[in-house]
Amino acid sequence: MSTLTLAARDAHTMLRRNLLHARRYPSLTLNLLLTPVVLLLLFVYVFGDVMSAGMGGGADRSAYIAYVVPGILMMTIGGTVVGTAVSVSNDMTEGIVARFRTMAIHRGSVLIGHVIGSVLQAVTSVVVVGAVAVAIGFRSTDATAVEWLAALGLTALIALALTWIAVGMGMISPNAEAASNNALPLIVLPLISSAFVPVDAMPGWFRPIAEYQPFTPAIETLRGLLLGTEIGHNGWLALAWCLALVTLGYVWSKALFDRDPN
Repeated sequence: MSTLTLAARDAHTMLRRNLLHARRYPSLTLNLLLTPVVLLLLFVYVFGDVMSAGMGGGADRSAYIAYVVPGILMMTIGGTVVGTAVSVSNDMTEGIVARFRTMAIHRGSVLIGHVIGSVLQAVTSVVVVGAVAVAIGFRSTDATAVEWLAALGLTALIALALTWIAVGMGMISPNAEAASNNALPLIVLPLISSAFVPVDAMPGWFRPIAEYQPFTPAIETLRGLLLGTEIGHNGWLALAWCLALVTLGYVWSKALFDRDPN
């Protein structure tokens, strides 16, 4: 059996292990999923009229639903991968990873199983939150099948990038609570992006913070794909951020995993 076949087999085993853990302990996944749903309902039904006024152009609540949903979908990904950081930290502190290091398995399969499982959970969470958004009035009538596939691919790529970062955060954390705190920026950053109001509506000193971060170009690209708005350079920026974060997260996580535990 070739090395590639062995690696694929071991990665499949680790993926199955992580999915079984998620099924046996659904409370963490459920809590992380409820957060974006609650935020969606809060910003649409409580703050919708006020927030839409800040968009200008006579926007109303229905227009604000279309605007806010792509941002909430990106927040869903950020929140979901926090669970990955916690899961990796548990494996590190409970000695599971140390045990895997002594077994005749492909070393990279331990991390790959976590990453693939997290991406699948993130995409599933996006679909669930998207279904809630459709139920409360979100519509994307102008998007073609190709644009829908591109939007799904973008969410998967963002999930992959953030997951590798979350894996590194989990590996450096001494316990699950610390892992959750270390991964908190993945939830906070969307709040200071263009998820809820346009960057142009923000104070001048704050705009660079919102504009030059990973979530804003990703959100604007997703809006362009689903709503037909102008994407401009945001598509390339989103892709560049994803590639950079995947590379950084992979190199960081692999270096931590390969480090001598003694």
